[in-house]
Amino acid sequence: MDAKQLWEEAAKLQETLVTDRRYLHAHAETGFDLKDTLAFVKKELQEMGYEPVECGKAGLVALARGKKPGKVFLIRGDMDALPIQEQADVDFACSNGRMHACGHDMHTTMMLGAARLLKQHEDEIQGTVKLMFQPSEETFEGSKDMIASGLLENPKVDAALMIHVMAGMPFEAGTVVVSSPGVSAPAADYFEITVRGKGCHGSMPNTGVDPLNAAAHILIALQEIHARELAMGDQAVLTIGTMNAGTAANVIPDSVVMGGSLRTFDEDTRSFMKERLIQISEGIAKAFRAEAEVIFGSGCPTLVNDKELAVCAEKYVKELMGKGRAFSAEELNAMSNGEKSSKTAGSEDFAYVSQEVPSIMLALAAGQPQKGYCYPQHHPMVKFDEDVLAGGSAVYAYTAMRWLEEH
Repeated sequence: MDAKQLWEEAAKLQETLVTDRRYLHAHAETGFDLKDTLAFVKKELQEMGYEPVECGKAGLVALARGKKPGKVFLIRGDMDALPIQEQADVDFACSNGRMHACGHDMHTTMMLGAARLLKQHEDEIQGTVKLMFQPSEETFEGSKDMIASGLLENPKVDAALMIHVMAGMPFEAGTVVVSSPGVSAPAADYFEITVRGKGCHGSMPNTGVDPLNAAAHILIALQEIHARELAMGDQAVLTIGTMNAGTAANVIPDSVVMGGSLRTFDEDTRSFMKERLIQISEGIAKAFRAEAEVIFGSGCPTLVNDKELAVCAEKYVKELMGKGRAFSAEELNAMSNGEKSSKTAGSEDFAYVSQEVPSIMLALAAGQPQKGYCYPQHHPMVKFDEDVLAGGSAVYAYTAMRWLEEH
C-alpha cells in the first residue's frame, strides 16, 4: 500500500467530506433514533458499491473484501449526537435541540471517506475490512447491541480500530495520538438513588421524614469513598449530577431522586465502589429514618488497548503522516517536561469491542484553542476543524490495509 498515494487520494475527497459532514451535523439525532442519519449513510455506501447490512437496533455494517484471503480488521465510527441545543457559531448548526457536540458526525464522515478509499483499492486488500457504523455511543448501549447482533462474526473479526476527534487540543489539527497499551478510557456506570421519606408541612418537620436531609448527607458521604477508602494509585470519579424533589418551598416531599455517574480504571475498583455506594446510601438513609434504593443503569467496561496492535498502529500512522504529525501516548508524556498528565476520564463504549478482540483507540486533534476552537467536547458552543476529515479518512483506511497486509 503506497502511503503517499492514499494520502493524495484522500485529500481529493475533502470537499465531498465537508458536504457530508455538514449534512450530518445539521440533522443530528440521538441514541438509537437515527432515521435520517442511517438513511444518509446507507445511501452513500450503496452508491459506492457496498451492500450495507443492518446490525442491531440501528447499526450498519459494510464489508470491503479483497481478492486475496486473509484476516478481518474492523473500523468503527459512531453516529449519534447529544440532547443539547447548539449554540456554536456555524452556518450549518442543528436546530432540532440535538447537537453533534462530541464529534460523531466527524467520525461518520471519515468512515465514509475511508469507505471510498477502500473501494478504490479493494483489489489490494489482503483480507476484509469490516466497517462498523454505530448508534447510541453516548448512552453506552450501541456497541453492546451490535455485538449481541453478530457484529464480530460472519466474518469473524481479528482486530479493531476506533478514532475519536478531540476539540481544544494544543496540537496542530490533524495530529494523531496512538493510545498506550492497556486501559485508555475508564469504565462508566450511571446510577440513580431514590430516597423515600414521609412528606409533611414545612412548619412541622417532626410529623414526617425529610428525604432531602437524608439525600444531602448521602451526597457528602459518597465523596468519602475516594478520600478514605481508595489507595493513592486508584483512579476513580463519582459524581452526583442531579437532585430532584418537591414542588413547594414550604412542603417536605415524600422522596428525592439523585442521578450520578461513576468512572473507574479497573474492574476491582469498579465493583468495590458500586458496593459501597449502595451500602452508604442505604445506611445513611436508615440513620435519618428514610429508605434508599440504588439502581444502576447503562454503563460500559474499561477500554483496553492491545500491546501488539498499539505498536503496529503507531508504525502505520507514522508511515502515512510522518513522525511530526503522529505520536504515541508515551512520546507525548516524555515531551511534557514533567508537567502533570493523566488518562482521559471520558468513557467509550467501544470498550465492549476491546473486551472481545485486540483493539486500539486513536485520538485525532481537531481544533487548537489559539485558532478559535476553545470549547471542549459536550459543550453547546464546541466546534471541530473540518480540515482533519481527509487525513482521518486516510488513517482509517491505511491502518486497516497495512495491518491486513502484515497479518
